[in-house]
Formats: sequence, C-alpha cells, structure tokens
Amino acid sequence: MKFRKLALALTIGLAIAGFFVFDLGQYLNLQTLKEQQAAIQSFQTNNPLLSVAAYFVLYVIATALSFPGAALLTLAGGAVFGLLWGTVIVSFASSIGATLAFLMSRFLLRDWVSQRFGQRLAAIDEGVKREGAFYLFTLRLVPVFPFFLVNLLFGLTGMKTRAYYFASQLGMLAGTVVYVNAGTQLAKLESLSGILSPGLLGSFVLLGIFPLIARKIVEIVRMNKVFANWKKPARFDRNLVVIGGGSAGLVTSYIAAAVKAKVTLVEKHKLGGDCLNTGCVPSKALIRSAKFLSHVTRSQEFGIHSASAEFEFSDVMKRVQAVIKTVEPHDSAERYTELGVDVAQGSAKIVSPWEVDITREDGSTQRLATRSIVIATGARPFVPPIPGIEEVGYLTSDNVWNLRDLPKRLVVLGGGPIGSELTQAFARLGAKVTQVEMAPRIMIREDPEVSELVTQRFRAEGIDVLLNHRAKQFIIDNGEKILIAEHEGQDVRIPFDAVLVAVGRAANLKGFGLEELGIPTGRTVDTNEFLQTNYPNIYAAGDVAGPFQFTHTAAHQAWYAAVNALFDPIKKFKADYSVIPWATFVEPEVARVGLNELEAKEKGIPYEVTTYDIDDLDRAIADSEAHGFLKVLTVPGKDKILGVTIVGEHAGDLIAEYVLAMKQGIGLNKILGTIHIYPTLAEANKYVAGNWKKAHAPHNILAWVERFHAWRRG
Repeated sequence: MKFRKLALALTIGLAIAGFFVFDLGQYLNLQTLKEQQAAIQSFQTNNPLLSVAAYFVLYVIATALSFPGAALLTLAGGAVFGLLWGTVIVSFASSIGATLAFLMSRFLLRDWVSQRFGQRLAAIDEGVKREGAFYLFTLRLVPVFPFFLVNLLFGLTGMKTRAYYFASQLGMLAGTVVYVNAGTQLAKLESLSGILSPGLLGSFVLLGIFPLIARKIVEIVRMNKVFANWKKPARFDRNLVVIGGGSAGLVTSYIAAAVKAKVTLVEKHKLGGDCLNTGCVPSKALIRSAKFLSHVTRSQEFGIHSASAEFEFSDVMKRVQAVIKTVEPHDSAERYTELGVDVAQGSAKIVSPWEVDITREDGSTQRLATRSIVIATGARPFVPPIPGIEEVGYLTSDNVWNLRDLPKRLVVLGGGPIGSELTQAFARLGAKVTQVEMAPRIMIREDPEVSELVTQRFRAEGIDVLLNHRAKQFIIDNGEKILIAEHEGQDVRIPFDAVLVAVGRAANLKGFGLEELGIPTGRTVDTNEFLQTNYPNIYAAGDVAGPFQFTHTAAHQAWYAAVNALFDPIKKFKADYSVIPWATFVEPEVARVGLNELEAKEKGIPYEVTTYDIDDLDRAIADSEAHGFLKVLTVPGKDKILGVTIVGEHAGDLIAEYVLAMKQGIGLNKILGTIHIYPTLAEANKYVAGNWKKAHAPHNILAWVERFHAWRRG
C-alpha cells in the first residue's frame, strides 16, 4: 500500500512539475484560444470523434490533477462543440475528473489525517453522512469556492464515491451551462472578467441560495407529512408545556418564563427530580457524614492520639433528609410560580403534537394546547432481571434513603459512579460492604490507573471489591440471603443482609404518549442535534434524552431545548457537547473533562500526556491528603488541551479551571502564566502546566543562551 501511494504521489508530482516546466499554461489563456479557434474548429469538423475523445481526456486529466485553466477549457468546449454537446461533454468530463481527484485525495491523505485528527474527522464524517451531498451541491453551485479545494477536502471525509459524483455533476451543471454558453460567444469576449459580470455573479449567488430554499421546502414537506394525520388547534393556550420537574424541566421552564412565554410545568412526584430527592443532594450529604467518620479513624495522621465518634445511623439519615428539606425551596412550586411558571402537580400525556392532557393530584383533568412540548421525564435505576432478586428484595438509589437501620452486610451491585460512591459511604458508616462488578475493574470509563487507585483505597478501608464477578442468582438458604456470582467459571456464594443495585439508569419513556404518537425511542428518546424528536415542535432534554446523564448536562441541554422550542423557525441552536465535565465523589475524588487516554486510543486521536503527582504538593502534604495525580492530554507538540483527569482531594473543584480553559481555547502556557494562591490545591494545575513546559523547552535555543551568558561573564 505504501509503495502504491508513493508511486501515485510521484506520478502526480511529475505531471504537475511537467505542466509548469514546459509552461503548458501558456496555451490556456483567452488570447491563444481566440487565435487558434479557427484551426481547432477545422480539426473538429474533419475529426469529430477524435476531437471529442481528445478534449474529454484532456479535460479529465486537467481536472483530476487540479491544473489551472479549467474555465478556459470549458469556454473551448462551447466554442468548438456548441451549447448542447459542449455542456454534455464538459459536464461528464468535469465530474469524472473531480471524482478522480476526490479518490486520489482519499487514497493518499485520509489515513494520515485520520491518525492525527481522528475525533474531529469522525464528527465531520457524521455530518457528511447526514447532509454531505446537500453541502457539496451548494459548494458546486457557488463559484467562489475553488473546485480543486472541494475535491481535496471531501476526499478526506467518508462520503461515498457515488454520492460525490452525482452531487458534483448536478451541482456543476448550472455553472457549466453558463460557461459553455459564454464559449459559444468566444469571438465577442475580451477577457474572462466578461464572464463574471455582476449580473452573472448575482445569478450564481441565486443558484447558491437555491439549495437552501430547496432544503427549507423539503423541511416543510417533511413537517406536513409528520403532521398530516393531526389537526392543529386554531389557537394555543401555552407557548410551551414541559413534562418533568427535574433539572432539565426546571431550567427549561425558568428560561421560558424569563422571556415572557406562557409555560406550564407538569410533575407528578416532587419538583427537583432525582438530583434533589434521591440523587446528588442526598448522596453528597451522606458522603459528607461518612467522610467525617473517616477523618476520626485517621486522627493520628493529624497529630491527635485518639478520637472517636458516637452516632446512630438513623440520625445520619435524618440529616440527609434535613439537607434535602433545606435545598428544597430552590426547586419549589412556590418559587417557580413566582417566576411566572404555571406549575401543575400531576401526570401528563401527549395526545397530539400540540395537546397535552394533565391529570392533577385532585383527580381533575385539563387539556392544554401548546405550540411546543419539552419531554424532561428523567430516568430511574435499572434493575437487571437476575433470578431471585424480587424474592430477596433490593435497594436502589431511589429507596436507599428510607433506611434507618444500617445493614450489617451490604452487597453493592455495580462499579460505576453511583455504586462506588455508596459503597465507600456505607463502609465508612460501619457496614461490611462487598462490591460486585462484572468488568475487570471498577469505574470502567476512567483510565486503568484511576480505577486501581480507587480500588486500593477501597480495599484499605475494608471493602471487599470483587471484580470479574457476574451476578447469576439470588437465593434464600436457611433464612440467609445469598448472592451466587460466577467468577472464572466457578460459583461464588456471597451472604448478605441487604443488596443495593447500582448498575445504571433507564430513561422514563412509558406513559407519556410517546408510543401513541410514534416518537422513536431506544435507550433514550431519539433526538436530532437541536434536541427535536421526529415532531419538530416536540423536544427532549435531560436523562431521558442522553447521551450524558448528569444534572449539569441536563441543565445545559435545557437551554437549547427552551430556546429552540420558543424561537424556531426564526432561530435554533445545535446542542454543544464539546466540553462536558463530571466527577465521582469517592475518596480519592475523581474528576474529568474531555478525553482520557482510554478514549483517545479508541478514537485514534494522537496525544501527549503530562502528569503531576499531588503527593509533592505543599497544601496536600499539610492537609495529610498527599495522594492522587493530574493527567493532561494535549495535542502533540502544542499546549492545546484535549482532556484532563484529576484524582485527589477536591478534584471536582479543581477541574473547573480546565473546563474554562477548554471552552475558551486557553492552553497550558496561559495556565502556567496565571498566578495561583499559595498554598492551595489549585497550584497543582499550575505545576502540571510547568511539567509540560519543561518537556517542551527549546533546548537548542537554551544552549545558545547559555553561551551568551558565558560570553557576558568574560
């Protein structure tokens, strides 16, 4: 393959060099063409088929090798063959030549570009797959873009050759007709600028706008087809109805009310969703109490000979509920009503693309007509169908907060963020915890050394971490609950008093009318880049939409859902997932934004790694928290940040600097040049940037600088 690439590149190089060495471009100018017009037409009259073949081959070669002068060749086609046959010949020759250039670009350059820019190329390929033919058609119509550049760039994408050929032939046809027609008037032309008159350029601009108009027409036709079986209300009661009062639903309705739209928010349980009631808030409250107990057990590390803490588990859980109650007013119906949101406590069902039936808590019903709908129904813990699980009973992140007695022996199924956080918290509160994970390591989305560091900490705290163990069956043997797990082909019996299932979350898709309307769903609601479902006025945001199931991404999506729902078709925005951070609040804490090594390798993205060990950080040493590390991935040879992983105390707070840097295009050099307060944990961000700088020091220049200083010393 390398030999064939080298041979092709050499052939192309020689051909291009020959073109310029022998000054073949002298024959591709208007004056020469006009002078030789009579001789060329005479040859064509005497040798019609030969002249067509020679002209066709010449045009294909010139286009394939991107020689200058295609416009002159097109004029010649009109002058020699006339409007009809000139158009036919040039149309096919130019399309074939362009496709050959496209294929050569792909053969020679795509693998190299893919290796260097894998992630970006994958995103471009996805866009080309959806609308590449449309954009190519537009580019071909507008002569502002050099065709050779279009051939080169599209060759780097995954666009199918057939699609490229036909889009090129159709897109270039209008311009071909114009130029060939100009060629029929060759004797009257004084310069090429005569072809590109303001009127003609205006025509090209109109031709370029035509695909946009055509696309809009297609959208309207598609919309009418989707809405064909539904009767649109003559007027609307609301601008927006939001189903679900979690993070996505609250932010969506807040934005709608802020821009003075009439919005109704429907929630059948508690406002605040999982985050407030069963997720982020209660789990962090529990983790804080557990962390205090861990510090008591580590008292000697802080110079305290002994320390103890007396507590009741029920009191800890009461504190968790008290924290929820304290935060609750931020998400209360009263607050959102004051903000201008019509809050409806009850259930909602979409009965048409513009109508929602609301059944309130008191049993009353109401049908609202609305211009747009946002589905923000969230997700719930996924419970796998393991035999016997219903008989033994189980806990999830939904109902674990109802516990008032600490289980003596707790099995946690799952090694993801939720399972790992609750594993450590319950162990610190005094339970004997066994964490069961079917994968070879916990926190499988993180780099292996991250998983290993957390696993070591868990085991040091007395947690039994069982990896490569697949839960097969739950049984009750002589009154004792037992999990039977498979490990390396053998059954392992794990006795327990309670089991906590934390193996992922499933979107809430049932009971909202999605099936009746034919809204496609899979693991989540299917949406486009604008968060629209197959009905352009029905959107989805948050856990029910994916692809990330975090509270902060739900709020992020909510902005796009709200603005698009309220202002389309005037303006709408594509949801931006380019910089998504997250943290797992175990100890050591783990935070990440962008790529880690695992993902970079999977996607074929070149990277450099710079690390800094926090055990060398003054503040971490002073706090007896000298553990963990920072790992920064950058573009090879540059300080542009591709991703950051932080493991250590307050990692979720420290990552914010890198989230801002990546979002605003700030590199490690500027982070290094920013003052960080001493002594703080945030200095670690500066030190890892310093490590990158040392690795990229200009050694040759420094050698000359050393000589300069030696010279100055005399």
